[in-house]
Amino acid sequence: MKMTMHIDDELLDRVMKAYGCESKTEAVETALREMDRRARLKEFLKNGLGLTKGELADAVDPAYDLMALRVAEPAGEYGKRRTR
Repeated sequence: MKMTMHIDDELLDRVMKAYGCESKTEAVETALREMDRRARLKEFLKNGLGLTKGELADAVDPAYDLMALRVAEPAGEYGKRRTR
């Protein structure tokens, strides 16, 4: 959709640099998507998964131990496994 908008040039430049946007259109779309993501997240946090406490408990493997997994296989850089 083509439209005319009045946007603060300095703000737009900061957003483009901060998020690596190559065009003004990409920067505006990125900002709109982020605002939409935040609104959906707030709605999700407000309403939850729609599961009862029992249903939520049943959805998680009783043997799942996050702390044991963290100690057993520590990660190096974010998302990468350390080599020993």
